[in-house]
Amino acid sequence: MRALPFDQIERLAQLLLEVYQQQRTVFLFGNGGSAALASHFACDLAKGTASGSQKRFRVLALTDNVPLLTAWANDVKYEHIFAEQLRNFAVPGDVAFAISASGNSSNVLRALKVAKQVGSITAGLTGFSGGRMLALCDACIVIPSDNMQIIEDLHLSVAHCLFTWVRAAINSYSPAYATSGPKLVTRTAGK
Repeated sequence: MRALPFDQIERLAQLLLEVYQQQRTVFLFGNGGSAALASHFACDLAKGTASGSQKRFRVLALTDNVPLLTAWANDVKYEHIFAEQLRNFAVPGDVAFAISASGNSSNVLRALKVAKQVGSITAGLTGFSGGRMLALCDACIVIPSDNMQIIEDLHLSVAHCLFTWVRAAINSYSPAYATSGPKLVTRTAGK
Protein backbone atom coordinates (compact mmCIF):
# COMPACT_ATOMS: atom_id res chain seq x y z
CA MET A 1 0.00 0.00 0.00
CA ARG A 2 2.80 2.42 0.87
CA ALA A 3 4.30 1.91 -2.62
CA LEU A 4 1.13 3.02 -4.47
CA PRO A 5 1.70 5.93 -6.90
CA PHE A 6 -0.38 8.48 -4.99
CA ASP A 7 0.60 11.31 -7.35
CA GLN A 8 -0.86 9.35 -10.30
CA ILE A 9 -4.00 8.50 -8.33
CA GLU A 10 -4.54 12.18 -7.58
CA ARG A 11 -3.83 13.12 -11.22
CA LEU A 12 -6.42 10.63 -12.49
CA ALA A 13 -8.96 11.77 -9.88
CA GLN A 14 -8.53 15.35 -11.09
CA LEU A 15 -8.97 14.20 -14.70
CA LEU A 16 -12.23 12.42 -13.79
CA LEU A 17 -13.48 15.57 -12.05
CA GLU A 18 -12.69 17.67 -15.13
CA VAL A 19 -14.53 15.17 -17.36
CA TYR A 20 -17.56 15.42 -15.04
CA GLN A 21 -17.45 19.23 -15.04
CA GLN A 22 -17.25 19.33 -18.86
CA GLN A 23 -20.02 16.72 -19.24
CA ARG A 24 -17.75 14.37 -21.18
CA THR A 25 -18.09 10.59 -20.99
CA VAL A 26 -15.89 7.96 -19.35
CA PHE A 27 -15.84 4.54 -21.02
CA LEU A 28 -14.56 1.72 -18.77
CA PHE A 29 -13.42 -1.70 -19.99
CA GLY A 30 -11.39 -4.76 -19.07
CA ASN A 31 -11.49 -8.57 -19.02
CA GLY A 32 -12.40 -11.04 -16.27
CA GLY A 33 -12.04 -9.45 -12.85
CA SER A 34 -11.21 -6.17 -14.59
CA ALA A 35 -14.53 -6.38 -16.47
CA ALA A 36 -16.31 -6.75 -13.13
CA LEU A 37 -14.41 -3.75 -11.78
CA ALA A 38 -15.31 -1.71 -14.88
CA SER A 39 -19.00 -2.36 -14.15
CA HIS A 40 -18.57 -1.67 -10.43
CA PHE A 41 -16.64 1.56 -10.99
CA ALA A 42 -19.18 2.77 -13.58
CA CYS A 43 -21.97 2.17 -11.05
CA ASP A 44 -20.09 4.05 -8.32
CA LEU A 45 -19.44 7.05 -10.56
CA ALA A 46 -22.93 7.16 -12.12
CA LYS A 47 -25.07 6.60 -9.06
CA GLY A 48 -22.72 7.43 -6.21
CA THR A 49 -22.04 10.97 -7.43
CA ALA A 50 -25.69 11.84 -8.28
CA SER A 51 -26.59 13.25 -4.84
CA GLY A 52 -29.77 14.90 -6.13
CA SER A 53 -27.83 17.04 -8.59
CA GLN A 54 -29.17 17.83 -12.05
CA LYS A 55 -25.67 17.27 -13.44
CA ARG A 56 -24.84 13.60 -13.70
CA PHE A 57 -21.60 11.75 -14.31
CA ARG A 58 -21.62 10.38 -17.87
CA VAL A 59 -20.04 6.94 -17.56
CA LEU A 60 -20.52 3.64 -19.33
CA ALA A 61 -18.90 0.21 -18.84
CA LEU A 62 -18.27 -1.31 -22.25
CA THR A 63 -18.37 -4.70 -20.53
CA ASP A 64 -22.10 -4.59 -19.80
CA ASN A 65 -23.79 -5.11 -23.20
CA VAL A 66 -23.37 -8.87 -23.51
CA PRO A 67 -25.24 -9.22 -26.85
CA LEU A 68 -23.02 -6.57 -28.43
CA LEU A 69 -19.84 -8.05 -26.95
CA THR A 70 -20.64 -11.50 -28.24
CA ALA A 71 -21.71 -10.20 -31.65
CA TRP A 72 -18.36 -8.44 -32.16
CA ALA A 73 -16.46 -11.44 -30.80
CA ASN A 74 -18.35 -13.87 -33.04
CA ASP A 75 -18.54 -11.82 -36.23
CA VAL A 76 -15.13 -10.15 -36.17
CA LYS A 77 -12.69 -11.08 -33.38
CA TYR A 78 -12.61 -10.86 -29.61
CA GLU A 79 -9.84 -8.25 -29.92
CA HIS A 80 -12.43 -5.79 -31.30
CA ILE A 81 -15.12 -5.97 -28.58
CA PHE A 82 -14.19 -2.66 -26.94
CA ALA A 83 -12.64 -0.83 -29.88
CA GLU A 84 -15.75 -1.13 -32.02
CA GLN A 85 -17.94 0.22 -29.22
CA LEU A 86 -15.62 3.20 -28.86
CA ARG A 87 -15.90 3.83 -32.61
CA ASN A 88 -19.67 4.22 -32.08
CA PHE A 89 -19.59 6.47 -29.03
CA ALA A 90 -16.25 8.10 -28.15
CA VAL A 91 -15.54 11.68 -29.16
CA PRO A 92 -12.64 14.05 -28.49
CA GLY A 93 -12.38 14.88 -24.80
CA ASP A 94 -14.02 11.68 -23.60
CA VAL A 95 -11.97 9.26 -21.50
CA ALA A 96 -11.28 5.65 -22.48
CA PHE A 97 -10.41 4.05 -19.12
CA ALA A 98 -8.71 0.65 -19.47
CA ILE A 99 -8.34 -1.82 -16.62
CA SER A 100 -5.86 -4.64 -17.16
CA ALA A 101 -3.67 -6.18 -14.47
CA SER A 102 -1.07 -7.26 -17.04
CA GLY A 103 -1.46 -4.23 -19.29
CA ASN A 104 -1.15 -6.53 -22.30
CA SER A 105 -4.69 -7.65 -23.18
CA SER A 106 -5.02 -7.30 -26.94
CA ASN A 107 -8.63 -6.06 -26.86
CA VAL A 108 -7.70 -3.41 -24.29
CA LEU A 109 -4.70 -2.26 -26.32
CA ARG A 110 -6.78 -2.06 -29.51
CA ALA A 111 -9.42 0.02 -27.72
CA LEU A 112 -6.81 2.45 -26.40
CA LYS A 113 -5.44 2.89 -29.94
CA VAL A 114 -8.94 3.62 -31.30
CA ALA A 115 -9.55 6.08 -28.48
CA LYS A 116 -6.39 7.96 -29.41
CA GLN A 117 -7.44 7.98 -33.09
CA VAL A 118 -10.76 9.67 -32.24
CA GLY A 119 -9.10 12.19 -29.92
CA SER A 120 -10.24 10.76 -26.60
CA ILE A 121 -8.07 10.87 -23.50
CA THR A 122 -6.69 7.49 -22.50
CA ALA A 123 -6.39 6.36 -18.90
CA GLY A 124 -5.47 3.10 -17.28
CA LEU A 125 -5.23 1.00 -14.19
CA THR A 126 -2.67 -1.78 -14.44
CA GLY A 127 -0.02 -3.73 -12.53
CA PHE A 128 3.33 -5.44 -12.90
CA SER A 129 5.43 -2.90 -14.87
CA GLY A 130 2.46 -1.46 -16.78
CA GLY A 131 2.66 -3.67 -19.84
CA ARG A 132 2.17 -2.27 -23.33
CA MET A 133 -0.84 -0.19 -22.28
CA LEU A 134 1.35 2.14 -20.21
CA ALA A 135 2.70 3.76 -23.40
CA LEU A 136 -0.86 4.18 -24.75
CA CYS A 137 -2.24 5.98 -21.68
CA ASP A 138 -2.23 9.71 -21.06
CA ALA A 139 -2.69 8.95 -17.36
CA CYS A 140 -2.01 5.56 -15.82
CA ILE A 141 -1.85 4.04 -12.36
CA VAL A 142 0.50 1.08 -12.10
CA ILE A 143 0.12 -1.13 -9.03
CA PRO A 144 3.73 -2.03 -8.16
CA SER A 145 3.23 -5.78 -7.69
CA ASP A 146 3.72 -8.97 -9.66
CA ASN A 147 0.93 -10.83 -7.84
CA MET A 148 -2.34 -10.86 -9.82
CA GLN A 149 -4.58 -11.12 -6.75
CA ILE A 150 -2.86 -8.25 -4.94
CA ILE A 151 -3.07 -6.14 -8.11
CA GLU A 152 -6.80 -6.83 -8.46
CA ASP A 153 -7.40 -6.12 -4.74
CA LEU A 154 -5.59 -2.80 -5.03
CA HIS A 155 -7.39 -1.96 -8.29
CA LEU A 156 -10.66 -2.07 -6.34
CA SER A 157 -9.14 0.05 -3.56
CA VAL A 158 -7.86 2.61 -6.07
CA ALA A 159 -11.24 2.72 -7.86
CA HIS A 160 -12.94 3.40 -4.54
CA CYS A 161 -10.35 6.07 -3.76
CA LEU A 162 -10.95 7.76 -7.13
CA PHE A 163 -14.73 7.61 -6.65
CA THR A 164 -14.55 8.96 -3.09
CA TRP A 165 -12.27 11.82 -4.16
CA VAL A 166 -14.50 12.79 -7.10
CA ARG A 167 -17.69 12.54 -5.02
CA ALA A 168 -16.18 14.76 -2.30
CA ALA A 169 -15.20 17.37 -4.89
CA ILE A 170 -18.64 17.30 -6.54
CA ASN A 171 -20.46 17.56 -3.22
CA SER A 172 -18.32 20.43 -1.96
CA TYR A 173 -19.92 23.86 -1.78
CA SER A 174 -16.62 25.70 -2.13
CA PRO A 175 -15.77 26.70 -5.73
CA ALA A 176 -12.06 26.60 -4.89
CA TYR A 177 -12.43 23.08 -3.48
CA ALA A 178 -14.42 21.96 -6.50
CA THR A 179 -11.65 23.03 -8.88
CA SER A 180 -8.69 21.81 -6.87
CA GLY A 181 -10.43 18.84 -5.28
CA PRO A 182 -9.50 17.15 -2.06
CA LYS A 183 -5.93 16.15 -1.39
CA LEU A 184 -4.96 12.55 -0.86
CA VAL A 185 -3.45 12.05 2.54
CA THR A 186 -0.80 9.40 2.83
CA ARG A 187 0.15 8.06 6.20
CA THR A 188 3.13 6.05 7.29
CA ALA A 189 2.62 2.83 9.18
CA GLY A 190 1.68 3.28 12.82
CA LYS A 191 0.49 6.89 12.45
